[in-house]
Amino acid sequence: MFELEWLKPGVFVGSIVFALIGVALFWLCFIIVDKLTPYDLWGEIVEKKNVALAIVVAAMCLAIGQIVAAAIHG
Repeated sequence: MFELEWLKPGVFVGSIVFALIGVALFWLCFIIVDKLTPYDLWGEIVEKKNVALAIVVAAMCLAIGQIVAAAIHG
């Protein structure tokens, strides 16, 4: 019979835990980068509509996400 590995409780809970760890690490990295920059990233992007900075931050977010995913996946 066909068995779905990802539906087992241990695998499902493990996936949720690793996803939460990944999101927490990503958010921590974003806060660190925000503190290292000389201005408020969120205010600059949302309030002042700085598109160039938004593109740079998006690239940084993709890179951090890929690093975190690779680190968690092993």
